[in-house]
Amino acid sequence: MTINRRNFIKAVAAAGSASLLTIPTSARADGKGKVIVIGGGFGGATAAKYIKMMDPAIDVTLIEPNQTYTSCPLSNEVLSGHRDISTLQAGYAAAAKRGINVMHDHVARVDPAKKTVTTGAGQTLGYDALVMAPGIAFDYEAISGYSKEASKLMPHAYKAGEQTLLLKAQLEAMPDGGLFIISVPTKPFRCPPGPYERAAQVASYMKHHGKSKAKVQILDANDSFSKKGLFEQGWKALYPGMIEWVSGADDGKVERVDAAGRMCFTGLNDHKADVINLIPPHRAGQIAQQTGLTNAQGWCEVAPMTMESTVHKDIYPIGDCCIAGELPVYDMPKSAHMAITQAKVAAGAIVARMNGVANPQPWYVNTCFSTLAPDYGISVVHVYRVTDNQFVYVKEAGGISPIDAPPLQRKLEAEYCVGWFNNVMADAFA
Repeated sequence: MTINRRNFIKAVAAAGSASLLTIPTSARADGKGKVIVIGGGFGGATAAKYIKMMDPAIDVTLIEPNQTYTSCPLSNEVLSGHRDISTLQAGYAAAAKRGINVMHDHVARVDPAKKTVTTGAGQTLGYDALVMAPGIAFDYEAISGYSKEASKLMPHAYKAGEQTLLLKAQLEAMPDGGLFIISVPTKPFRCPPGPYERAAQVASYMKHHGKSKAKVQILDANDSFSKKGLFEQGWKALYPGMIEWVSGADDGKVERVDAAGRMCFTGLNDHKADVINLIPPHRAGQIAQQTGLTNAQGWCEVAPMTMESTVHKDIYPIGDCCIAGELPVYDMPKSAHMAITQAKVAAGAIVARMNGVANPQPWYVNTCFSTLAPDYGISVVHVYRVTDNQFVYVKEAGGISPIDAPPLQRKLEAEYCVGWFNNVMADAFA
């Protein structure tokens, strides 16, 4: 979708078999449409950028509380000391230069009937289309004894920034021979391989900073995980005897915690550790919930062709807040790459609609790298098409790192990971 407006309209107009879409009434009255994007992460920033690129006449407003975005991808490398957190950060100056109205505020209310957004500062804005990209919220109450306040003692570090640095400080302070516990919630959650990559990065810090007798224990509510065989192979090769994974079936699900006492409790056992990285269950960001976009599980359901909400017309939930496909059918990962892809699909649908032309045929792609050491990377790629208004996983188009890869390939994949990260950051924020 990186084409100019004229070519974009030519391309979608050529899709003669698809029915033409109408321009919203308010867009026709003003001569251009108004789009509001809530959330300035990978998904929101990309959506705002590509809508403006495809049709500069569309009025685009991006609402994001923070002036600096900190990437969750590669933030585990901050824990190991292989990366400084400043390398994960970007601002919104490029968006403003493109003509996007950037507002640093939070959204207090969305009225889907009136098509208005009210900010925390009290400003009310109208829209023809709304991109909902608030990311995730944490279900702290799902773990007895846990809370937002308790996360200052037991960091989740699943929103990068202050929590990442807090967890890093706790890791640095723990003694040799100590125990670092990572508690993994029930799927779905943001970045499915993240906790297992984190285990490797924590072990890397221990190995190289005088804590080689320390252990990492993963207490997992699930019975399997993304790239499991590859991770276990890497753990054994790089950090023998340092990482233990406990599945949900083997009493790995944490049900209760004592944050002050650094204790967590599964169904049968008590676990005391020097550091507990407790990742609570996820759901869609709070504003998506307040707007009534979420299902019983707390996620936004979307139309595969456009990413439009199945609940409210002209609202497009993208990124980690949405659920794409129905479990137990293969579900789209909640990842930065997928958020960017969904953003481009939504952008194409919005621009097509506002120009009265056919919606382009969407494809969805996810690429996920995991780095276990500076010279050891693994990856997986997923591709999805839309058939009969359903997401279909194209198995033959994706792939995963081979289990028998030579050391050179693992090293190259670690380098590819850095290239991938630089590219997605540029795609979203440059």
